[in-house]
Amino acid sequence: MEVIYLGIRTTAELIVQAAIEEDTDVVALSCLSGAHEYHFPRVAELLKEAGMADVLLIGGGVIPVEDVPLLQAAGFKAIFGPGTTIQEIAAFIHEHVRE
Repeated sequence: MEVIYLGIRTTAELIVQAAIEEDTDVVALSCLSGAHEYHFPRVAELLKEAGMADVLLIGGGVIPVEDVPLLQAAGFKAIFGPGTTIQEIAAFIHEHVRE
């Protein structure tokens, strides 16, 4: 896998622009600020508008369990919580990318 890290405090627009430019298969977002209810669905919305609805969306961070259904409804295939290993995330990506 090739990983392109855009840094912290990146806007949804910049994330989607990078996904378009890199012709990405997966967009993985991490949020520790509690703003996941806005930022995650916004990225999903912009990807759909850009014709990239088939991109695998995953997220992680400190996200309350009760918020997971909202993010899944927005198009996120998985939300990984604290303590999830890189190996678990990589295995999930390999299993679900471009189903």
